[in-house]
Amino acid sequence: MTGTLTIAGLGPGSDALVTPEVSAALAAATDILGYAPYVARVPPRVGLTLHPSDNREELQRASEALRLAAEGGQVVVVSSGDPGVFAMASAVFEALEQAPQWRELPIRVLPGITAMLAAAARAGAPLGHDFCAINLSDNLKPWAVIEKRLRLAAEADFAIAMYNPRSASRLEGFGRALAVLKDAGCGERLVIFARAVSAVDEKIETVALNDARPEMADMRTLVIVGNSQTRRVGRWVYAPRQAR
Repeated sequence: MTGTLTIAGLGPGSDALVTPEVSAALAAATDILGYAPYVARVPPRVGLTLHPSDNREELQRASEALRLAAEGGQVVVVSSGDPGVFAMASAVFEALEQAPQWRELPIRVLPGITAMLAAAARAGAPLGHDFCAINLSDNLKPWAVIEKRLRLAAEADFAIAMYNPRSASRLEGFGRALAVLKDAGCGERLVIFARAVSAVDEKIETVALNDARPEMADMRTLVIVGNSQTRRVGRWVYAPRQAR
């Protein structure tokens, strides 16, 4: 097989946060597939075909990428952030599991800077001790699983990075997540709302969880709930490296 498939992370938004390895893969690509807003970040050029698609077409997109690579294309599937964090790398391997004829394809996964890490860097160091990441979208898992993981993360005193907190089709979920954490005794914890990190309309806001409101987040927001020791120093927020 002469084709290749690369699964690449475009970082949180700014071109300055795209790795050189990813930039080189994009420059060599014949085909780029991904969710339409992410594909739009790649400038068109002669010899490159862009394949934008809807956000809920991950498996179809992955299968199409495998097919194009099998036919000899230099194919790149793009995600925002890191492709292995709630993104396309898992979808590609799921499609590959169902298509044994393509398992010898050369496949690379190129890491990117996740929204979680970019947001933490803007705020200070809220992930300086143990933390976890939870996707609040219930499109691919039941709400009961999300609630259980939130409660257990709160009980274990993890800092919690929450992806996909709120969208037009999921207006109630984030409010329910905040209620779960309040019920778990996290009301005094600091919460960072990091919207559009590295973009021109970036906004970082930190409040106590008791003062957090669902409308403070949307799909461009990464939310970090600190652990019980997380505190402010000036305008910065950090988690001490030593647990008590």
